Amino acid sequence: MSTKNKQPAKLSLLFLLVVISIQLMGFTMIPKQIENRNQNNHVNHDFMNEMFHFFLEDHQLPFLGKLLSKEQKEPIKAKSNETKSQPIFDLSKYEKVHVVATGYTAGKESTGKDKSHPQYGITYSGVRVIRGNYSTIAADLNVFPIGTVLYIPGYGYGVVADKGSAIKGNKLDLYFETIQDVYQEWGKREVDVYVIKKGDGTLTEEVMKEYNRAEPVDAIK
Repeated sequence: MSTKNKQPAKLSLLFLLVVISIQLMGFTMIPKQIENRNQNNHVNHDFMNEMFHFFLEDHQLPFLGKLLSKEQKEPIKAKSNETKSQPIFDLSKYEKVHVVATGYTAGKESTGKDKSHPQYGITYSGVRVIRGNYSTIAADLNVFPIGTVLYIPGYGYGVVADKGSAIKGNKLDLYFETIQDVYQEWGKREVDVYVIKKGDGTLTEEVMKEYNRAEPVDAIK
């Protein structure tokens, strides 16, 4: 086997070992400055997501997807994303932006936190992560301010609630509940998204609840 062919396998094995180490050791290797930043009530997926996104390259996805599938001990629930994926009104009137979109979770692989951490699942905006009719996503806040509502083909409606050091320019990080969901439902894609509503820099739990209580077309009127 050539050195060129060995490299992807080595990188994939390294990533798998990192994930396993995180689960076994409670991610004790987080730098002190990252740990300190996690005390401000925000999910911090800056440090881990840089490494997580590195392995979301196209040639890594099939291999890692199979490995993660084998590691999954609970059956994956069947999901229907039809309502999330289909636009329900004419998108031609909205601004279209070409982006690179990846996926992240609230877990250790993205944030360094598990469910026992008091700030688990809390975004930069202060709202909790959610995967619903309107899901929380991360963006470069200079491009898409907090509270911006985007329609993302294949994913659904995303509300900008978070940020990350790896998310600069026309990049998005889409929230998913599990690593398996990231690989099986999304991975890494280039996609045209539509700006349904420009955010004003704020977002509250009540606003997210209102979005998800109503039909998507009504929630943004």
